[in-house]
Amino acid sequence: MTTHESNPTTRSEEGLLALHQLVKHFDISGGLLDQLRFENGRLTRHRTTVKAVNNVSFTIAPGETFSVVGESGCGKSTLARTTLGIYPPNRGQILYRGERIDNKNAQQMLPYRRKMQMIFQDPYASLNPRKTVMQTLEEPVVFHNPSISSNQVKERVAEVMSQVGVDPKWAGRYPHEFSGGQRQRISIARALMVDPEFIVADEPVSALDVSIQAQILNLLMDAQTQRGLTYMFITHDLSVVQHISTRVAVMYLGTLCELSPARTLFQNPRHPYTQALLSAIPKLGHRKSDHIKLKGEVPTPIHLPSGCVFHGRCVHADRRCAEEPPKTRSVENGVVVACHGVEEGRL
Repeated sequence: MTTHESNPTTRSEEGLLALHQLVKHFDISGGLLDQLRFENGRLTRHRTTVKAVNNVSFTIAPGETFSVVGESGCGKSTLARTTLGIYPPNRGQILYRGERIDNKNAQQMLPYRRKMQMIFQDPYASLNPRKTVMQTLEEPVVFHNPSISSNQVKERVAEVMSQVGVDPKWAGRYPHEFSGGQRQRISIARALMVDPEFIVADEPVSALDVSIQAQILNLLMDAQTQRGLTYMFITHDLSVVQHISTRVAVMYLGTLCELSPARTLFQNPRHPYTQALLSAIPKLGHRKSDHIKLKGEVPTPIHLPSGCVFHGRCVHADRRCAEEPPKTRSVENGVVVACHGVEEGRL
């Protein structure tokens, strides 16, 4: 097998959204007194940094569902919020339709706020309990369209509520008067109110019952077909990923391990971490011994391991893995992997 080094993005003008070497770290050092330490008889100052996202690059094409997966704490949600500008990146670039947006101020970002929306994991926490559904849904429309009439706003709210399966007659109710599934439909309606092009869905079904999950997923897919939406779907549920995704990015400790078309990923995972994740999916007729058991403990993002961040838990790791961080490399069929073993042909 031959591989060649590659940036896991296509040209930015060919994608709707492109991330280039994105980095997001959080300083959790606290105040000055919290940072002071006595070492060898001297007073020193220490800063503590959580390295949540580390040099992540990819491009999302118009109309696709791009899923980001990985275990809890791998940086999925931080990546989503940084992509939309909720968190400013420490380094790297974010481009929307070829134009850089990570360096824009709040006023300059307003045109992009209409195009880029987010659906949060907990619908109850993301809805204002003191506002009715009507007030919640009309707010973004009025903000971005100051000249719109009140009748037009009400018609718009009723139209979108009907599209997401919520009776427009309930627009005067408050969030606590709805079930979890209905609240998530309202959250989706809020995202759709301004006719966006790109939606980040941060685990939108993880807090819902399985039967309701299917309804919400079908609703998202129908909305994508009707409106030509592009999704960045954050989840840890691999069955959901397999059902809805065009391409999948696998993250571990804030690092991109593998990027692949969804069908290829589930048929032939290349990175050892991806193989371990997929082996954990329960399958009828498969023995328990088919599961790949990772060794060791998950490292902390405060003190990332040297070399490959996964080497301490990987059964295929060697000395090079412990010393040299792997670079992302293109493999056949649009697969991108960051693994020395794949590069060397050992895996």
